Amino acid sequence: MLSKRMEDALNRQINEELYSAYLYQAMSAWAEAENYKGAAKWMAAQAKEEVEHAAKFYNFILERGGKVKLLAIKQPPSEWKSLLEIFEAAYEHEKHITKCINDLYELATRERDYSTQVFLHWFIEEQVEEEAQTLEIAELLRRAGDSTNAILMIDAKLGARE
Repeated sequence: MLSKRMEDALNRQINEELYSAYLYQAMSAWAEAENYKGAAKWMAAQAKEEVEHAAKFYNFILERGGKVKLLAIKQPPSEWKSLLEIFEAAYEHEKHITKCINDLYELATRERDYSTQVFLHWFIEEQVEEEAQTLEIAELLRRAGDSTNAILMIDAKLGARE
C-alpha cells in the first residue's frame, strides 16, 4: 500500500511524464512546420515514449492499491528559433525529469517503500539514456553551427529512429 504522500508524488510524476509527451509533440509540430522531417519523427517517437512512461506510473499506483488522480497538463511552448534550441530545451527538460525521479526515490527511501524504490530503478537508468541522447544531439547541432548541409545530415540521422 502506498502512503498518501507517495501516492500524491507518483500522481504528480504522471503529470510530468504527460507534460513531457505534450512538450515533445509540440517540438515535433514545430520541426514538421520547419520541414525538419527527421527531427519531427524523432520528437514524435519521444512523445510516444513519454506516454508509455506515464502509463507505467499509472499502473504502478493502481497495483499498489492507490488512486490515480490526473492533473491538468500545462501548455508547452510552441515556438523555437532553431533545431539546436529545441534539443537544448529537451536536454534541460530531461535534467528536470531526472531530478523529479531522484526526488521520488528519496521519498521512497525515507518512507522505506522498497517496492517503489525497485520500480524507480528502471526510470533512473532510463534518465541516464534520455539525458545522454538529447545532449549528444544538441552538441552535434552546436558543432554544425550555421551549416545547412550539416544540419540536414543530422536531421536525416534523426529520422532513422525507430
